[in-house]
Amino acid sequence: MAWSTRELAELAGTTVKSVRYYHQLGLLDEPARLTNGYKQYEVRHLVRLLQITRLTDLGVPLAQIESIGSSVDDPAGALRTIDAELAATIERLQRIRAELAAILENRTSASLPAGFAEAGRDLSEADQSLLLIWSKVFDEGAMDDLKQMLIDSPKTAADVELDGLTDDADRETRRRLGEQYAPVLAAVTERYEWLGAPGERAPRGAAFAQQTVTEAVAELYNGAQREVLYRASLIGAGKLDELAALEAALDAAETPGGGEAIGGEATGVGDAGRGSGPSRASSGPDSEGGRR
Repeated sequence: MAWSTRELAELAGTTVKSVRYYHQLGLLDEPARLTNGYKQYEVRHLVRLLQITRLTDLGVPLAQIESIGSSVDDPAGALRTIDAELAATIERLQRIRAELAAILENRTSASLPAGFAEAGRDLSEADQSLLLIWSKVFDEGAMDDLKQMLIDSPKTAADVELDGLTDDADRETRRRLGEQYAPVLAAVTERYEWLGAPGERAPRGAAFAQQTVTEAVAELYNGAQREVLYRASLIGAGKLDELAALEAALDAAETPGGGEAIGGEATGVGDAGRGSGPSRASSGPDSEGGRR
């Protein structure tokens, strides 16, 4: 008995389009044709098509079906490989589902690094962006520490104020916030000693880490926010001479003809290489160690 393409597809529980695609891939031999040009599929074509559909049902990629073969030889080796690949896929999908569940439960952004759904739920958009960059700069252990830092330090009124701080914030506000953040920076630097030399936790090296974080912080945060964290890092580290130099530079900048406003690169105020990025995510590493 012979079948047309449509009849063969119906028998195998697939589509005419799939049958033609299997021909194109070389998985299914072309049948003989009648004088009118119609294809005539035989039993061997049906068996092969059923084998293909069975293997695809088992999750075997089309590219690997040929390696298993169309005979009844034991395909155990190839099937074990496919089983291992499927197990890895299932594990990945289960991990994704767990991440999605955590994101939905904590109502956080899906753009946070894996595992930060709970810890990063109160972060500003800029902090979330910086955290994503850190996840590609520092090793897994460092990111675990950062996660714990965020969990251990719930968002405060000072965090909210710093998140909304505008570039034209007055000096008294910048000074007050710097003083508020200083003890927190000092405490976490003492607890996590690697913050004193974060480059050691950067797989691509300290220079790459500093450059990447510096550029990110400079773009994500304004000068006033960076200045606050720079002040906090100086106070926390007991660098009072440098703090006095900062105040003197600010005084000079505010004097008529004294130059551009401070917070820019000329004085180092707000330089990401000298102070962490602001707000709660600023609890992370920078070239001097520093944390909120």
